[in-house]
Amino acid sequence: MKLLTGLRALNDGSSLALIKRLLGENFRHYRGRYAFAFMLMGVVSATTAGTAWIMKDIINEIFVDRNGAMVLPIALTVMAIYIAKGIATYGVNVTLSRIGNNVIARTQKRLYDHLLTQGIDFFQKYATADLATRMSHNAQAAREVLNTLVMSFGRDLLSLIGLTAVMIGQDPVMSLVALVIMPLAIAGIGKLIRKIRKFAQQEFMSLAKIVAHTLETGFGIRIVKAFNLEDRMRRATHSAIDAVEYRANKIAALNARTLPLMETLAGFGVALVISYGGYRVIAQGQDPGSFFAFLTAMLMAYDPARRVARMNVNLQTPLFGVRMLYDLLDTPSSMTEMPDAPPLRVTGGHVRLSGVTFGYDSEPVLRNLSLEAKPGQLTALVGPSGAGKTTVFALIERFWDPWQGTVLVDGQPVDGVSLQSLRENVALVTQDTFLFDGTVKENIAMGRPNAGDDEIVASAKAANAHEFVAAMPEAYDTHVGESGNRLSGGQKQRIAIARAMLRDAPILLLDEATSALDAESEAKVQEALDRLMKGRTTIVIAHRLSTVRNANVIHVIDEGQLIESASHIELIKMRGMYSRLHGLQFAL
Repeated sequence: MKLLTGLRALNDGSSLALIKRLLGENFRHYRGRYAFAFMLMGVVSATTAGTAWIMKDIINEIFVDRNGAMVLPIALTVMAIYIAKGIATYGVNVTLSRIGNNVIARTQKRLYDHLLTQGIDFFQKYATADLATRMSHNAQAAREVLNTLVMSFGRDLLSLIGLTAVMIGQDPVMSLVALVIMPLAIAGIGKLIRKIRKFAQQEFMSLAKIVAHTLETGFGIRIVKAFNLEDRMRRATHSAIDAVEYRANKIAALNARTLPLMETLAGFGVALVISYGGYRVIAQGQDPGSFFAFLTAMLMAYDPARRVARMNVNLQTPLFGVRMLYDLLDTPSSMTEMPDAPPLRVTGGHVRLSGVTFGYDSEPVLRNLSLEAKPGQLTALVGPSGAGKTTVFALIERFWDPWQGTVLVDGQPVDGVSLQSLRENVALVTQDTFLFDGTVKENIAMGRPNAGDDEIVASAKAANAHEFVAAMPEAYDTHVGESGNRLSGGQKQRIAIARAMLRDAPILLLDEATSALDAESEAKVQEALDRLMKGRTTIVIAHRLSTVRNANVIHVIDEGQLIESASHIELIKMRGMYSRLHGLQFAL
């Protein structure tokens, strides 16, 4: 009852709810292994109590009665008790370690799977460093909470019950004196919980800052070096590290405050027992064996009693991690699809936006925008920076849903078909090229994972990438590094184009796809793109108007609205925005 009373003190019920949820999601999955662990804990508890109980025979039979015939049996019994305890303890540790490791693995998989279901807006809300910290720290916290609870209810509570039974069996009156200690200890510790919870939250935030600074240093090392930012980064990171150290020390100090309280209460209890027990042995003739068995049980009960009393304190830091874990897991995905959504059926690849209004915040980026890209044609989107061109691509891929209006492919609203089928029919090359930390072949194969080596090489040749890839030390098995940092910008862009070519999708989205290429490479890639675009719907975003002169239709977008729409020659004749932009670029 004292243990349950302590649990109810956790954060006015919210922590208890967290514990119930964590147990509900995990305990049933491991019930067989937990049952085995509890059985072994019962053996540990029984042997611990047996160690105290046999003290009566050791003192009375050997030291008081000097019964030589009992020495060997008692010694062998003690040996058997400790062997059984050692084996059972080993089994408990191995079983709980395996359960704990699996809890971490299952939690991390569940968390990562949940991240993959989220929309792009989710990753704008949560920093990468925050997510990385939660993946590692919070999964460990779930294991720590479960292990603390199991060990407290299993090993410690069972041991405490067994030793208490020994104490009561030897002397019920002295047991009342000793058992007063436990509620006093729990009452004294309760005041520390709120402070520990506060510091645990601050410690997590500082840990996330350390991860963030480390990631920024890795991704932005060229800028750090170029602008002599080493001292600035060092100060920021050292400050975060110092904050973690400071709060960890605070938590350690708060945890340590329980020790003087427990030691004082234990000393007071032992002193009372020795005084009363000594009086019983000397004045009332009680046998010394019973007294020593009682005293041994009481001293052995100190550690499990201390751990049970401190359980609330020990749970606060990992419980904060569990709370952060569920905060993430309970975040619903903003991008959902209808139950049993049908696959997208692409007959030509006709893309149409009808009356679309959309924004990332309160202000719209696109305003009642309507445009189309016809099958087999090259459609270009041009306009000033921030006009909403890339947002059009994001809506076609359904990274977001429009506030108003509809995005359709061959007459089918993209929010009415399965996301997987939609994106299988679209190939995307962005101006911010991203490569995975793997080989060249693996990165190209991302376009179509089941493609053969010959198809990968063919795509690389078509994208003008084969020549420089073949010249690398390991050719297509060369590692590109984190985010492709071992390659030049032009090389990364050509591998990304090869990836899109390999996908062989009926709809092709090119967001400044040739921006990182020199003139010669651009010409070769443009020839390959011309071949690739035949029979496909191709939409190109371009700031360099020379790359879209041959487009069938050029849509000019400004402030989220369609301003002009025609071919290059017709737009020049209109003398509108396109003509002005063209004149500025070719004035020299």
